[in-house]
Amino acid sequence: MKLASLKSGRDGRLIVISKDLKKAVVVEDVAPTLQAALDDWDRASVLLEEYYSRLNSGDCAQSFTLDLNAVAAPLPRAYQYLDGACYLSHIRRNRQARGDSLPDDIYDAPLVYQGISHGFGAWNSPISNLREEDHIDFEAEIAAITGDVPLGVSAHEATGYIKLFTLLQDTSLRRLIPPELKRSFGFLTGKPNSSLGPISVTPDELGELWDGKMVGGTMRCTVRGQVIGEINTGIDSPFHYGHMIAHVAQTRPFEAGTIVGLGTVSNEDESVGCACIGEYRAQEIINSGKATLEFLQLGDTVRIELLDKNGVSILGAIEQKVE
Repeated sequence: MKLASLKSGRDGRLIVISKDLKKAVVVEDVAPTLQAALDDWDRASVLLEEYYSRLNSGDCAQSFTLDLNAVAAPLPRAYQYLDGACYLSHIRRNRQARGDSLPDDIYDAPLVYQGISHGFGAWNSPISNLREEDHIDFEAEIAAITGDVPLGVSAHEATGYIKLFTLLQDTSLRRLIPPELKRSFGFLTGKPNSSLGPISVTPDELGELWDGKMVGGTMRCTVRGQVIGEINTGIDSPFHYGHMIAHVAQTRPFEAGTIVGLGTVSNEDESVGCACIGEYRAQEIINSGKATLEFLQLGDTVRIELLDKNGVSILGAIEQKVE
Protein backbone atom coordinates (compact mmCIF):
# COMPACT_ATOMS: atom_id res chain seq x y z
CA MET A 1 0.00 0.00 0.00
CA LYS A 2 0.93 3.66 -0.32
CA LEU A 3 0.82 6.08 2.58
CA ALA A 4 1.46 9.81 2.93
CA SER A 5 0.95 12.67 5.35
CA LEU A 6 -1.02 15.82 4.67
CA LYS A 7 0.59 19.02 5.94
CA SER A 8 -0.87 19.49 9.42
CA GLY A 9 0.96 20.53 12.57
CA ARG A 10 4.35 19.04 13.24
CA ASP A 11 3.60 15.41 12.43
CA GLY A 12 1.17 15.57 9.51
CA ARG A 13 -2.15 13.82 9.03
CA LEU A 14 -2.06 10.23 7.79
CA ILE A 15 -3.69 9.36 4.46
CA VAL A 16 -3.82 6.27 2.28
CA ILE A 17 -3.15 6.94 -1.42
CA SER A 18 -4.38 4.99 -4.44
CA LYS A 19 -1.92 3.04 -6.58
CA ASP A 20 -2.12 5.66 -9.35
CA LEU A 21 -1.59 8.52 -6.86
CA LYS A 22 -4.84 10.19 -7.93
CA LYS A 23 -7.08 9.56 -4.92
CA ALA A 24 -6.57 9.58 -1.14
CA VAL A 25 -8.52 9.08 2.05
CA VAL A 26 -7.92 10.38 5.58
CA VAL A 27 -7.70 7.46 8.03
CA GLU A 28 -7.90 9.09 11.45
CA ASP A 29 -10.12 6.24 12.67
CA VAL A 30 -7.08 3.96 12.26
CA ALA A 31 -4.24 6.33 13.22
CA PRO A 32 -3.93 10.13 13.19
CA THR A 33 -0.31 10.11 12.01
CA LEU A 34 2.12 7.72 10.35
CA GLN A 35 4.07 7.50 13.59
CA ALA A 36 0.92 6.38 15.41
CA ALA A 37 0.37 3.71 12.76
CA LEU A 38 3.96 2.48 13.09
CA ASP A 39 3.58 2.32 16.88
CA ASP A 40 0.63 -0.05 16.41
CA TRP A 41 1.57 -1.60 13.08
CA ASP A 42 0.22 -5.13 13.53
CA ARG A 43 -3.29 -3.76 14.02
CA ALA A 44 -3.13 -0.60 11.97
CA SER A 45 -1.59 -2.09 8.83
CA VAL A 46 -4.49 -4.53 8.40
CA LEU A 47 -7.04 -1.71 8.56
CA LEU A 48 -4.97 0.53 6.29
CA GLU A 49 -4.75 -2.26 3.71
CA GLU A 50 -8.54 -2.46 3.73
CA TYR A 51 -8.73 1.26 2.94
CA TYR A 52 -6.14 0.80 0.18
CA SER A 53 -8.15 -2.00 -1.43
CA ARG A 54 -11.38 0.01 -1.33
CA LEU A 55 -9.63 3.11 -2.68
CA ASN A 56 -8.21 1.21 -5.67
CA SER A 57 -11.54 -0.44 -6.44
CA GLY A 58 -13.38 2.90 -6.37
CA ASP A 59 -15.42 1.82 -3.37
CA CYS A 60 -14.34 4.50 -0.89
CA ALA A 61 -16.95 7.22 -0.40
CA GLN A 62 -14.62 9.36 1.74
CA SER A 63 -11.92 9.60 -0.95
CA PHE A 64 -10.79 12.91 -2.44
CA THR A 65 -8.61 14.00 -5.34
CA LEU A 66 -5.00 14.09 -4.19
CA ASP A 67 -2.97 17.29 -4.53
CA LEU A 68 0.68 16.40 -3.94
CA ASN A 69 1.40 20.02 -3.04
CA ALA A 70 -0.61 19.42 0.16
CA VAL A 71 1.62 16.52 1.15
CA ALA A 72 4.35 16.77 3.79
CA ALA A 73 7.17 14.30 4.34
CA PRO A 74 5.61 10.90 5.17
CA LEU A 75 7.29 11.06 8.57
CA PRO A 76 8.01 14.74 9.29
CA ARG A 77 9.64 13.86 12.63
CA ALA A 78 11.38 10.56 13.27
CA TYR A 79 12.78 9.08 16.45
CA GLN A 80 16.05 8.25 14.70
CA TYR A 81 17.71 8.85 11.33
CA LEU A 82 20.62 6.58 10.44
CA ASP A 83 22.44 7.17 7.17
CA GLY A 84 25.26 5.11 5.74
CA ALA A 85 27.88 5.12 3.01
CA CYS A 86 27.34 1.63 1.64
CA TYR A 87 27.92 2.17 -2.08
CA LEU A 88 31.70 1.98 -2.08
CA SER A 89 32.24 3.57 -5.50
CA HIS A 90 30.84 6.77 -3.98
CA ILE A 91 33.45 6.70 -1.21
CA ARG A 92 36.27 5.57 -3.49
CA ARG A 93 35.74 8.35 -6.06
CA ASN A 94 35.54 11.10 -3.46
CA ARG A 95 38.69 9.87 -1.73
CA GLN A 96 40.62 9.21 -4.93
CA ALA A 97 39.96 12.75 -6.14
CA ARG A 98 41.72 14.12 -3.08
CA GLY A 99 44.53 11.56 -3.11
CA ASP A 100 43.18 9.18 -0.46
CA SER A 101 42.34 5.48 -0.58
CA LEU A 102 39.62 3.37 1.03
CA PRO A 103 40.19 2.36 4.66
CA ASP A 104 41.61 -1.14 5.15
CA ASP A 105 38.56 -2.15 7.19
CA ILE A 106 35.97 -0.83 4.72
CA TYR A 107 34.38 -4.29 4.30
CA ASP A 108 34.22 -5.03 8.04
CA ALA A 109 31.08 -3.00 8.76
CA PRO A 110 28.97 -0.28 7.11
CA LEU A 111 29.89 3.34 7.69
CA VAL A 112 26.99 4.99 9.56
CA TYR A 113 26.24 8.39 11.06
CA GLN A 114 23.19 9.76 12.88
CA GLY A 115 21.58 12.71 11.11
CA ILE A 116 18.86 15.25 11.92
CA SER A 117 15.61 13.38 12.51
CA HIS A 118 13.42 16.13 13.93
CA GLY A 119 12.45 17.94 10.74
CA PHE A 120 12.32 16.27 7.33
CA GLY A 121 11.29 18.57 4.51
CA ALA A 122 8.51 17.75 2.05
CA TRP A 123 9.26 16.55 -1.48
CA ASN A 124 9.02 20.11 -2.82
CA SER A 125 10.31 22.05 0.18
CA PRO A 126 12.96 24.58 -0.85
CA ILE A 127 16.59 24.03 0.08
CA SER A 128 16.83 27.30 1.96
CA ASN A 129 18.84 29.43 4.38
CA LEU A 130 22.16 27.90 3.31
CA ARG A 131 25.20 29.71 1.94
CA GLU A 132 26.40 29.08 -1.60
CA GLU A 133 30.01 29.38 -0.43
CA ASP A 134 29.53 26.25 1.72
CA HIS A 135 29.05 24.24 -1.52
CA ILE A 136 25.43 23.07 -1.31
CA ASP A 137 24.91 19.56 -2.65
CA PHE A 138 22.15 16.95 -2.81
CA GLU A 139 22.38 13.19 -2.29
CA ALA A 140 19.83 10.76 -3.73
CA GLU A 141 18.90 7.77 -1.57
CA ILE A 142 16.18 5.23 -0.80
CA ALA A 143 15.26 5.13 2.88
CA ALA A 144 13.67 2.33 4.86
CA ILE A 145 11.28 3.10 7.72
CA THR A 146 11.32 0.48 10.44
CA GLY A 147 9.00 -0.73 13.13
CA ASP A 148 10.34 -1.58 16.59
CA VAL A 149 13.67 -3.39 16.15
CA PRO A 150 15.01 -5.50 19.04
CA LEU A 151 18.51 -5.29 20.46
CA GLY A 152 20.91 -7.75 18.86
CA VAL A 153 18.89 -8.56 15.74
CA SER A 154 20.84 -10.34 12.99
CA ALA A 155 21.32 -8.94 9.49
CA HIS A 156 19.19 -11.81 8.14
CA GLU A 157 16.33 -11.02 10.51
CA ALA A 158 16.61 -7.23 10.36
CA THR A 159 14.96 -6.64 6.98
CA GLY A 160 11.78 -8.20 8.35
CA TYR A 161 11.35 -5.14 10.56
CA ILE A 162 11.21 -2.76 7.57
CA LYS A 163 7.65 -1.48 7.18
CA LEU A 164 7.98 1.15 4.44
CA PHE A 165 10.31 2.68 1.85
CA THR A 166 10.52 6.28 0.68
CA LEU A 167 12.83 8.58 -1.30
CA LEU A 168 15.43 10.55 0.64
CA GLN A 169 17.36 13.66 -0.37
CA ASP A 170 20.24 14.17 2.05
CA THR A 171 21.47 17.76 1.74
CA SER A 172 25.21 18.21 2.26
CA LEU A 173 27.52 21.19 2.62
CA ARG A 174 30.72 20.01 0.97
CA ARG A 175 32.99 22.77 2.28
CA LEU A 176 32.10 22.01 5.90
CA ILE A 177 32.31 18.20 5.80
CA PRO A 178 36.07 17.59 5.30
CA PRO A 179 37.25 19.52 8.39
CA GLU A 180 34.55 17.82 10.50
CA LEU A 181 35.63 14.36 9.36
CA LYS A 182 39.29 15.25 9.83
CA ARG A 183 38.57 15.80 13.52
CA SER A 184 37.38 12.15 13.67
CA PHE A 185 34.09 12.97 15.32
CA GLY A 186 31.66 12.67 12.43
CA PHE A 187 29.21 14.84 10.53
CA LEU A 188 27.39 17.72 12.20
CA THR A 189 27.23 21.20 10.66
CA GLY A 190 27.95 19.76 7.19
CA LYS A 191 24.62 17.93 7.26
CA PRO A 192 21.55 20.22 7.51
CA ASN A 193 17.95 18.99 7.30
CA SER A 194 17.07 16.35 4.71
CA SER A 195 13.86 15.82 2.74
CA LEU A 196 11.67 12.79 2.06
CA GLY A 197 9.63 11.86 -1.00
CA PRO A 198 5.87 12.46 -1.15
CA ILE A 199 4.83 8.87 -0.42
CA SER A 200 5.95 5.79 1.46
CA VAL A 201 5.19 2.27 0.26
CA THR A 202 5.15 -1.15 1.87
CA PRO A 203 7.81 -3.56 0.57
CA ASP A 204 5.25 -5.68 -1.30
CA GLU A 205 4.27 -2.62 -3.35
CA LEU A 206 7.76 -2.68 -4.93
CA GLY A 207 7.21 -6.12 -6.42
CA GLU A 208 10.37 -7.56 -7.98
CA LEU A 209 12.32 -4.38 -7.22
CA TRP A 210 12.58 -5.51 -3.58
CA ASP A 211 14.63 -8.70 -3.22
CA GLY A 212 14.46 -8.79 0.56
CA LYS A 213 17.79 -7.00 0.94
CA MET A 214 18.01 -4.14 -1.59
CA VAL A 215 15.62 -1.99 -3.61
CA GLY A 216 16.39 -2.08 -7.32
CA GLY A 217 15.45 0.43 -10.00
CA THR A 218 17.03 3.42 -11.71
CA MET A 219 17.65 6.58 -9.70
CA ARG A 220 17.44 9.50 -12.14
CA CYS A 221 19.08 12.67 -10.86
CA THR A 222 18.59 16.01 -12.59
CA VAL A 223 20.35 19.28 -11.75
CA ARG A 224 19.45 22.55 -13.50
CA GLY A 225 17.58 20.50 -16.12
CA GLN A 226 20.60 18.27 -16.84
CA VAL A 227 20.43 14.55 -16.04
CA ILE A 228 23.70 13.80 -14.24
CA GLY A 229 22.93 10.25 -13.15
CA GLU A 230 20.80 7.19 -13.89
CA ILE A 231 22.07 4.75 -11.28
CA ASN A 232 21.06 1.14 -10.63
CA THR A 233 20.18 1.20 -6.93
CA GLY A 234 20.21 -2.56 -6.39
CA ILE A 235 23.90 -3.31 -7.06
CA ASP A 236 27.45 -2.34 -6.08
CA SER A 237 26.98 -2.30 -2.31
CA PRO A 238 28.54 -4.98 -0.06
CA PHE A 239 26.02 -4.03 2.63
CA HIS A 240 22.22 -4.14 2.52
CA TYR A 241 19.52 -2.74 4.81
CA GLY A 242 19.81 -5.74 7.13
CA HIS A 243 23.52 -5.11 7.65
CA MET A 244 22.87 -1.45 8.45
CA ILE A 245 20.14 -2.20 10.97
CA ALA A 246 22.02 -5.08 12.62
CA HIS A 247 25.21 -3.04 12.92
CA VAL A 248 23.49 -0.33 14.95
CA ALA A 249 21.27 -2.77 16.86
CA GLN A 250 24.36 -4.36 18.40
CA THR A 251 24.08 -1.85 21.22
CA ARG A 252 20.54 -0.39 21.06
CA PRO A 253 16.99 -1.29 20.06
CA PHE A 254 15.16 0.90 17.53
CA GLU A 255 11.97 2.82 18.13
CA ALA A 256 9.28 2.39 15.49
CA GLY A 257 9.67 5.17 12.96
CA THR A 258 13.46 4.91 12.58
CA ILE A 259 14.65 6.00 9.12
CA VAL A 260 17.57 4.07 7.61
CA GLY A 261 19.41 5.09 4.44
CA LEU A 262 22.22 3.22 2.68
CA GLY A 263 23.81 6.46 1.53
CA THR A 264 24.22 8.08 -1.87
CA VAL A 265 23.47 5.50 -4.55
CA SER A 266 26.43 4.85 -6.82
CA ASN A 267 27.65 2.37 -9.44
CA GLU A 268 31.14 1.18 -10.36
CA ASP A 269 30.25 1.92 -13.99
CA GLU A 270 31.06 5.62 -14.29
CA SER A 271 29.06 5.96 -17.51
CA VAL A 272 25.77 5.95 -15.54
CA GLY A 273 26.72 9.21 -13.82
CA CYS A 274 26.30 10.12 -10.17
CA ALA A 275 23.65 10.81 -7.54
CA CYS A 276 25.31 13.90 -6.11
CA ILE A 277 27.40 16.79 -7.41
CA GLY A 278 30.35 16.00 -5.14
CA GLU A 279 30.90 12.55 -6.63
CA TYR A 280 30.34 13.86 -10.16
CA ARG A 281 33.04 16.50 -9.59
CA ALA A 282 35.34 13.87 -8.09
CA GLN A 283 34.99 11.72 -11.22
CA GLU A 284 35.74 14.76 -13.37
CA ILE A 285 38.93 15.38 -11.39
CA ILE A 286 39.97 11.73 -11.70
CA ASN A 287 39.38 11.76 -15.47
CA SER A 288 40.61 15.22 -16.47
CA GLY A 289 42.11 16.89 -13.42
CA LYS A 290 39.37 19.55 -13.31
CA ALA A 291 35.82 19.74 -11.95
CA THR A 292 33.33 21.71 -14.05
CA LEU A 293 29.88 20.93 -12.59
CA GLU A 294 29.00 23.70 -10.15
CA PHE A 295 27.50 23.08 -6.73
CA LEU A 296 23.91 24.24 -6.19
CA GLN A 297 23.32 27.98 -6.53
CA LEU A 298 20.34 30.19 -5.67
CA GLY A 299 17.52 29.52 -8.10
CA ASP A 300 18.76 26.04 -9.09
CA THR A 301 16.40 23.04 -9.07
CA VAL A 302 17.32 19.44 -8.28
CA ARG A 303 15.06 16.43 -8.97
CA ILE A 304 15.47 12.78 -7.98
CA GLU A 305 13.16 9.92 -8.92
CA LEU A 306 13.26 6.11 -8.76
CA LEU A 307 12.08 4.41 -11.97
CA ASP A 308 11.28 0.76 -12.66
CA LYS A 309 12.38 -1.10 -15.81
CA ASN A 310 9.45 0.42 -17.71
CA GLY A 311 10.33 3.96 -16.67
CA VAL A 312 7.44 4.19 -14.22
CA SER A 313 8.00 6.34 -11.12
CA ILE A 314 7.79 4.14 -8.02
CA LEU A 315 8.09 6.49 -5.03
CA GLY A 316 7.09 9.80 -6.56
CA ALA A 317 9.75 12.46 -7.06
CA ILE A 318 11.66 14.91 -4.91
CA GLU A 319 11.99 18.27 -6.67
CA GLN A 320 13.54 21.13 -4.74
CA LYS A 321 14.59 24.67 -5.54
CA VAL A 322 17.45 26.45 -3.81
CA GLU A 323 16.20 29.66 -2.16
